[in-house]
Amino acid sequence: MEVFSDGHVSEVISMRLDQGEDVLAAIEAVAKDKDVHTGVVISGIGTLDRARLHYITHTGYPPKDEFVEYEGPIELLSMDGIVAEHIPHIHTCISIKDKTYAGHLEPGCRVLYLAEIAIARLEGVRLRRRPHSETGVNQLQSAE
Repeated sequence: MEVFSDGHVSEVISMRLDQGEDVLAAIEAVAKDKDVHTGVVISGIGTLDRARLHYITHTGYPPKDEFVEYEGPIELLSMDGIVAEHIPHIHTCISIKDKTYAGHLEPGCRVLYLAEIAIARLEGVRLRRRPHSETGVNQLQSAE
């Protein structure tokens, strides 16, 4: 385990996405445009007409992901994650009628009516992701 302390929230950036926008691409664009090197996606809700997620399929190494796509109407129930080096890593929970799905947010999640997202910019700590030397899994590290 490694702990990254001394970070504090310096700003919260709220964004509204409109019909047809790609959720992950928009978050990454805002992180780059607003220079959010390190941050936390603290909230995300809305509606989608298309969703693309991945989840892990077993407990061994190397990890194996399965990608799934859903067609809407879809409720975007929640999103959270960490931005490191301007790149978001986000997990999400969606629902379609009476079924709920969760996983890693992938490109291709398209806004139906709207999406509202908040990102907290962290100062005092700079994070990056690099592959672990033994497992190959990308993990957070200090970028300082």
